[in-house]
Amino acid sequence: MRIKYAGWLKGLGLGIAMAAGLSTATAAGTYELTIGETEVSFSGGKAEAFAVNGKVPGPLLRFEEGEEVTIHVTNTLDVPTSVHWHGLLLPGDMDGVPGFNGFPGIAPGETFTYRFPIRQAGTYWYHAHSAYQEQEGVYGPLVIDPKGEDPVKADREHVIFLSDWTDERGAQVHANLKAMPDYYNYAQNTLLGFFREASEEGFSETLAERAAWGEMRMMPSDIADVSGYTFLMNGQPERTPWAGTFKPHERVRLRLINGSAMTYFDFRIPGHKLQVVQADGQNVEPVSVDELRIAVAETYDVIVTPHSAAPLQLIAEAMDRSGFALGTLSTDGAPANLPRPEQRPRGELAMSDMGMHHAGMDHGDMDHGSMDHSQMPQEEMSHTMDHGSMNHGEMDHGEMDHEAMGHETMDHGNMDHGAMPMKNDSVPPSALSRDHELVPSVGAPEGARVLSYADLRALEDNDDLRAPMREIEVRLGGTMERYLWTINGKKFSDAEPIKLNYGERARLTFINESMMNHPMHLHGMFVELENGQPREKQPRKHIVNVGPGRSYSVEITADEPGEWAFHCHLLYHMASGMMRKVVVAELPEGA
Repeated sequence: MRIKYAGWLKGLGLGIAMAAGLSTATAAGTYELTIGETEVSFSGGKAEAFAVNGKVPGPLLRFEEGEEVTIHVTNTLDVPTSVHWHGLLLPGDMDGVPGFNGFPGIAPGETFTYRFPIRQAGTYWYHAHSAYQEQEGVYGPLVIDPKGEDPVKADREHVIFLSDWTDERGAQVHANLKAMPDYYNYAQNTLLGFFREASEEGFSETLAERAAWGEMRMMPSDIADVSGYTFLMNGQPERTPWAGTFKPHERVRLRLINGSAMTYFDFRIPGHKLQVVQADGQNVEPVSVDELRIAVAETYDVIVTPHSAAPLQLIAEAMDRSGFALGTLSTDGAPANLPRPEQRPRGELAMSDMGMHHAGMDHGDMDHGSMDHSQMPQEEMSHTMDHGSMNHGEMDHGEMDHEAMGHETMDHGNMDHGAMPMKNDSVPPSALSRDHELVPSVGAPEGARVLSYADLRALEDNDDLRAPMREIEVRLGGTMERYLWTINGKKFSDAEPIKLNYGERARLTFINESMMNHPMHLHGMFVELENGQPREKQPRKHIVNVGPGRSYSVEITADEPGEWAFHCHLLYHMASGMMRKVVVAELPEGA
């Protein structure tokens, strides 16, 4: 028997348990969301947050594949807002990005109604796409049950929503980064560290490397732009960990969602294997690992099978080793009194991480605007944010990419639709390189298996097996000195959209010319990773993490007409220009 719910699952919270053979789904109908202000105390003191239905995270929305949903979103803030349905296939005007497809955002006091059919299943999430509201609490989990039998067998499931919180307003965080890019770097180089490295590596080698880092205005410890967050698991800080239930020998499905603004998490359950069964909502052939890194905005579904009644500790450690989001699973659901995990050493970047992409660059500010891109298409992608909800008193407006924050409408009349000649199609560039490596390292114990993109293999065959017709290079760069982030040397406000002909098959090759990880997100469509699998088994994702100095290629079928945001999902990178607009349309020949 399938149980239907008339709205979002009231009273059940974020941990949804399913008995064997029982699934939960919602009836086709209407859902009501209200975005407003609330008071929180995640960090120990009181702070103001934006919230959905009074909660941070917002309520779990649970749909069923094939359902026609109607979602009324009411804005009680005194600034505009929006909701983007991350990873969902839907009409462009329902995607929820202000300034795209004629969507104006949701003005104060108004209600906007989203209507669209559910065309997929899996684990996703929703969040604001206006100013810094995603950082400030407007986000929540979204689960879609398959219409037929779920290929993932589980006796119980829990949604695990990870996020980062700061009591500072997002506008202030951005202003701090613009004024001093290492404002939040609490692991700065020291004189004592220099002499320690010199004794190990030699004085001249250490001096040369420090000088090279200085030219780039960066440090090897620049793992994350923003540190000092309080990390949350299902809205619970480390001091009061989230708690869920299990029974020994059950197959427990954990739907892991990284809804952070800036934080990557390394996830593990000590003493237990994690069987990865889904990535970004798309089923993959099961692969057993000990740990996995979850980039910002990624989702992974894993199965864990407790082999006794002893409580399990869910550990999500920030990549910069600045803290944890923690949870427990026990047989009675009560919080287990488990010791705090030992913090792993903070990783550091190395000059070798830049590889060949580092050659010939002006390291002084890493500004690629002066590079000769005449042989590459000017299709560069962009994301927009609604600027209306910023605290204008806190921001120097000269610091922002105003178009990236939703200020202006672009002129599409002069789009450059150039294309790159195709490289050797038979050898995916990512499959034969170091580009699958995680940088910095997870630091797992010797012999432990850590998930790599190379491990992912689609469970269901892909439909479009055509080779790409052309290649588009997407160069990721920026300057830490000015905290400006770019695609192909241009910030959003200076760039033209990328145009894709409806139905065409294209390859996007990301080339990361910076020392930061970039989780790249294209709205409206999935991409297929060129990860060494045959084309029919290439995994589909909506987030592609591109490591420092790495390249990664993906294939895409442009089968969703409209204007689509394309951006780095690190909030302050996106707000500083690392975004583009992708237009999918039937284009005249030669356009």
